[in-house]
Amino acid sequence: MRKARYNRTITLSDEERKRYRDLLVKELKSFSLAQILNSVINQNVFDVLDFLPSQFVDLLFVDPPYNINKTFNNHNFKQMSINRYIDWLDSWISKVIRLLKPTASIYICSDWYSSTAVHLVCNKHFKVRNRITFERDKGRGSLRNWKNNAEDIWFCTVSNRFTFNSDAVKLKKKVIAPYRENGKPKDWIEEGDGKYRFTYPSNIWTDITIPFWSMPENTPHPTQKPEKLLARIILASSNEGDVIFDPFAGVGTAGVVAQKLSRNFVMVEIEEEYCLYALKRLEIAEEDKTIQGYYDGVFWERNSLAERLLHKPSTSHYKATLFTKKREDILV
Repeated sequence: MRKARYNRTITLSDEERKRYRDLLVKELKSFSLAQILNSVINQNVFDVLDFLPSQFVDLLFVDPPYNINKTFNNHNFKQMSINRYIDWLDSWISKVIRLLKPTASIYICSDWYSSTAVHLVCNKHFKVRNRITFERDKGRGSLRNWKNNAEDIWFCTVSNRFTFNSDAVKLKKKVIAPYRENGKPKDWIEEGDGKYRFTYPSNIWTDITIPFWSMPENTPHPTQKPEKLLARIILASSNEGDVIFDPFAGVGTAGVVAQKLSRNFVMVEIEEEYCLYALKRLEIAEEDKTIQGYYDGVFWERNSLAERLLHKPSTSHYKATLFTKKREDILV
């Protein structure tokens, strides 16, 4: 079926499926880090954790199935009681601890219903540092309840020694009411296209766009996380050359962003089709290092980058082919 003109969702051909399938790691049995580094492991995470090397992870990012009924291609997750979900979380988190360096950071995603369970399990095993809530502006809402428009990410560490690069994750915001002191800008700068202020991000993120059909990172995965979200986490809580581990990798956003930002990765995903999409995205990322919404080392507010890029000549960092003159194509 031919895609709509501005539909840039990634697809797989039969030839690509065959080629990428040969690159997957399967039936893992006690591999060394060198053998699995920057690889996609196509197995059930519960069959893998005991065979991974100890203390190799600098940053753990986890987007597990939330406690709802959800179909992921050929696999289904069934909603359970909160206590059973806590036990399920603990069954794999307790095994992940061995893989973490003493200086490692942990980020675990959840929705409103599973957030309490994630907090309780994290508090049992780690030092809980914060709860990030990001605006998930997608979906039509409900007639009988408040629209579910936010998700949580629990930020934890193994110890009191951990990486946090606050300067790497500043936001560039437009100044609405510019204040001057002695005639000079107070904590803001003026550029040709506007006035801006650099600020440190809070634990409320309202500048994240969930991938949709006109974004070049979009895939058929039903709960795909945005590259911009992963970029903020990876830049803040890891350094170049570090290892990011994602045990529920989906279509590989954590690994793709890690590669774009000169980090290493190890990903585990049970669904083969999603692994193949991850490998295609990694191949694309070898040539295209752009991250939508992150430009010139700065995170931009949603939509604030559009006019700037439409009227700015393309650079090697931002290829002209990524943008058209339709505003929805350059949402950040």
